[in-house]
This record gives sequence, C-alpha cells and structure tokens, in this order.
Amino acid sequence: MTENKHKESFVSGIIKNNPLFVAVLGTCPALAVTTSFESAFGMGLLFTFVLLCSNVIISLLRKLIPEVIQTPAYIVVIAAFVTITKMITQAYLPELYTSLGVFLSLLVVNCIVLGRAEAFASKNGVLDSALDALGNGIGYTIAISIIGFIRELLGVGYFSVGKIFTFLPQYDINILANRAGDWNLSMSIFQNSAGGFIVMGIVMAIIAAIENRKNNKKKVDARIAMQKELAAKKAAASNSVKPAMAKEAK
Repeated sequence: MTENKHKESFVSGIIKNNPLFVAVLGTCPALAVTTSFESAFGMGLLFTFVLLCSNVIISLLRKLIPEVIQTPAYIVVIAAFVTITKMITQAYLPELYTSLGVFLSLLVVNCIVLGRAEAFASKNGVLDSALDALGNGIGYTIAISIIGFIRELLGVGYFSVGKIFTFLPQYDINILANRAGDWNLSMSIFQNSAGGFIVMGIVMAIIAAIENRKNNKKKVDARIAMQKELAAKKAAASNSVKPAMAKEAK
C-alpha cells in the first residue's frame, strides 16, 4: 500500500495530472521562455530544483507553521530557494540566466510551486512530498521542452545545442532552414506569443484526442463485455428451461 502511494505521488504529476497539459498551470513561462529548447529545458530543471527543495522543507515544517501564516511562510521558503537558484544560475550559466529574465524570479509566486506546497507538502511526509515534487517537475520540464522544441524548429528552422548550455559543444541541426540563410522554410510567428499559444493548443488537443480515444475504447470494451455476459446468462437460462419442459412433457 505504501509503495503504491509513493508510486502514485511520483507518476501522477508526469502524465495523469501533468501541471501544464492537464492542469493548465504555469502557462506564463510556458509561453515566454519556450522560444528555444535549451531555454525551456533549463527553466524546467530550475523549476524542479525549487519545487523539490521547497516541498521538502515545507513538509518538514508543516506541523510547526501556524495555519494563519501558512501562505506567507511558504512564500518565504520558496523565495529563499529561488534566490539561491538565481545566484547559482547567474554565476555558472549566465546565458540561461539572461534568457529566462524576470520569469526566474517569478518562480516565487508560481502557481504550481505554491499550489503543491499548500495542497500536498503541507499534508504529507517528506518522501511523498519529494516524489510529488520530482513528478510534477519532470512533467512540467517535459511539457515545456516539447513546446520549446516545436517552436524553435518551426520558428527558426534549425535546432541549436550549446548556445545556452555553453559547457556543451555548439552545433546546429538544419531541418527547415540553415543559419547561413541559403534556404529558409521557417515561420517567425512561432517565435512570438501567438505561436506559443498555437503550439500549446495543438499539443493539448492531441493529448485530449488520445485520452478521448482511450476512454471511448474502454466504453466499447465494457459494452461488449456486458453484452457477452447477458448472452451467457440467457443461454444458461435457456439450457435450464429445456430439461424442465422435457420432464413436463413426459
């Protein structure tokens, strides 16, 4: 039972209750910093770090924080880790720090981070809170990375690595355009906010269609199983009636 609870705490935020694609939370960073895959992925990693640390601390202190000051106390804890994250990022990954801009500071009031603190970490133990944070962090990172990859591919035409994570070798993968400008099939709208809405809407529509198809299949399977069960009951009833009628005829 405990293992199932731990598993549910971790897996739920990745697929079933994905913060962005299912709960539709944290949409501002998802539209603002997803113009490139590296920016989106970097934001996801920093988000996961802040969420994990704040969930663990809040879970440890949940019985010591009075109910009347819970929200201000949670914000203070989150703000402390956001400040640490900003300092580390600015020192070691300045390109990522610059690309994220004000949205890194806005993690203090991010609805996912504060929501998980109030809805989960304040009511559960440290391990479950940590797993919940990791699950939601991974789910959010995957979601914004998908959006970032699609927007970079369609908006710029090529996929860049090492531009923001400068410790990696820099190279471009030309798909719809090349950096030299010899050919270009990209659409600049996908680098704008409107393009972000379009991409996020399409991805969410695809996920909803897949989920609806699964639900419809379950309904059809359940209906077929019910029909088979009714047919079996009718056959059994018919078989039991025949011997009785034969005995009466004798």
